[in-house]
Amino acid sequence: MSELGDALRAAREAAGLSLSRMAQLTHYSKPYLSLIENGKRRPLPDVVTAYEQALGVPLGSDPVRRAHEWLVSDSPIAVQCRSGRRVGDSLADAVEARVVELRHLDDVVGSTDLLPAVRHELSEAESLVRNGSYSEVTGRRLLIATGELAQLGGWVASDAGKYAEAQRLYLGGVSAASEAGDASLAAQLFSSLSYQIANVADPHDALLLARSAVKGARDATPVVRTLLLERVAWASAKTKDHDGTRRVLDAVDDAYEQWSPGIEEPEWVYWLNRAEIDVMAGRCMIELGDPGKAEPLLSAAVASYPEEHSREVALYLSWLAESYARVGALDAARDTLSRARGFASRMPSARTHDRFRLVETLLGA
Repeated sequence: MSELGDALRAAREAAGLSLSRMAQLTHYSKPYLSLIENGKRRPLPDVVTAYEQALGVPLGSDPVRRAHEWLVSDSPIAVQCRSGRRVGDSLADAVEARVVELRHLDDVVGSTDLLPAVRHELSEAESLVRNGSYSEVTGRRLLIATGELAQLGGWVASDAGKYAEAQRLYLGGVSAASEAGDASLAAQLFSSLSYQIANVADPHDALLLARSAVKGARDATPVVRTLLLERVAWASAKTKDHDGTRRVLDAVDDAYEQWSPGIEEPEWVYWLNRAEIDVMAGRCMIELGDPGKAEPLLSAAVASYPEEHSREVALYLSWLAESYARVGALDAARDTLSRARGFASRMPSARTHDRFRLVETLLGA
């Protein structure tokens, strides 16, 4: 961990970049990067990739290998609780860092492999909250970490096709977030559940839930509000509300334009950027029967996406393939679907399976 942190710092300094400038380029906070460079935090695969992209030099080893090495290590809760000590800031720091690591592992590790680790971590965090001895401030931090783990667990379970478990995890996380007084996290949990419902159940229920999440997070930061509005847009598109969807997509753009480096965003929106926003807009256009507008949005977004994020690349390629199929460009659709299958083979997902089946149906028809 220290060795890679040293390498990151040396590469940054060799490029003549300050830590503040690196934070701007990578969209990670300056204090967080400082901890990494000083060997006090484990460098996540995405952090290393961000440094590589900013500096134009290779720095890290294979992220999947690092991820699986991490998955078999003991959690900080298990290590410290074996010593019987009172829960303090150091353990809260470690738990929060663990949540961040697990969240970023979802980018490179399939849901089948990751879900057991998240379940185990969540169980330990819930036990610590119930049975540990800690201050009020530390307790709030642990509750928030528990809520974030529940959101991640729900997301991974949903990706694995375990929808009932995902719903249970999301709602359990709402309880933790509410007890901690974190309205934005509670809204994120409800919004994540609305996304699942829009995909596998009644989109009208999903739309009500997504709108409720936006209203309940009145003080949300710009990127959080962007994410919550995206879920409203998706549910609106699934209900075939053309005007409503376009209004919400405009609101998504407006919210994202309010982002600035001086506003501290929760770490759980680290992945949301312009490319992701364009992907959602393209998907909504397809749902509304306007695939011609979707193709340029999806093509540009896919071209900018890191290839090691195999599942997302496969998913977004599947939408691009659908846009081609719906405008009658069948050869392009088949070629794109074939590319998507190649990426999906590295990270199997219930979502990609369902997407491929839909595109195959269109091509067959």
